[in-house]
Amino acid sequence: MSDFHVRVGDSVSFSKTVSESDIYLFAGITGDLSPNHVDEEFMKRTRYGRRIAHGALMIGYMSTASTKIIEQSDPGDGRETPVSLGYDRVRFLGAVGIGDTITVTYTVRETDVVRRRSMSSVVVTNQKGEEVAVATHIMKWVSS
Repeated sequence: MSDFHVRVGDSVSFSKTVSESDIYLFAGITGDLSPNHVDEEFMKRTRYGRRIAHGALMIGYMSTASTKIIEQSDPGDGRETPVSLGYDRVRFLGAVGIGDTITVTYTVRETDVVRRRSMSSVVVTNQKGEEVAVATHIMKWVSS
């Protein structure tokens, strides 16, 4: 095993087409039934022209990427469990609509072996290559 589970430069990505059911299921789970997400007629009158996905749904997709980096990491001897400490500097740069295909790219930027943490950049782009969300993710590797 190396001195840490992930290395600077380790990266994963995945893509997903955002569906109407993704948005409705997320709205139901969270209770966020804002017209931005569920009222097509209302949104037709806005600059967006269509319903848009929840920003928090994009964070959920970021979490999927963090799981993927864990899956490809060095598991060591099982004495540490990776947990998310959170996302810093989250920014929603563009709207994501039904039918858009997003790609989440998660790249380890820094490791702190002493504090047992990794810091990673997370970038979400749409099918046009436009950045629609960004964040920094902090992972803590906790003793079992």
